[in-house]
Amino acid sequence: MKIESTEIQDTVLDLQPLTYIMERNGFVLAGQWDYERVTFDHKINSPEKNITYYIRVSGYAVEGDVDTGKAVIKLLTPLLGKHHYPHGVEYGEGEEIPQNITEKTERILNNVNDQLKQFIAEEAN
Repeated sequence: MKIESTEIQDTVLDLQPLTYIMERNGFVLAGQWDYERVTFDHKINSPEKNITYYIRVSGYAVEGDVDTGKAVIKLLTPLLGKHHYPHGVEYGEGEEIPQNITEKTERILNNVNDQLKQFIAEEAN
């Protein structure tokens, strides 16, 4: 499910400070190798048996190459997915996600958004 209640989408930032901010907030940079795209995932454990939720924030390079570590990234709309063991993560709108998970997701993403804005404002000065 898309999380459009934050202002993360369309944020543009260098990869290194972006990675630092995301990792400070519990996100992991996915290990796939790509010239143009990045994916950050945040795992949310659930008391439900064999269910885990993931917040995914993806972006693409508007300048440079991701594999060099020197790229400017534009972020896309964050997603909240439900992992169904052993099948994988579903990000569809039809997934039933508890309200406490969506609220936690929004708090995490709002915190990330605040830090991104603060960094961008400090860089502008």
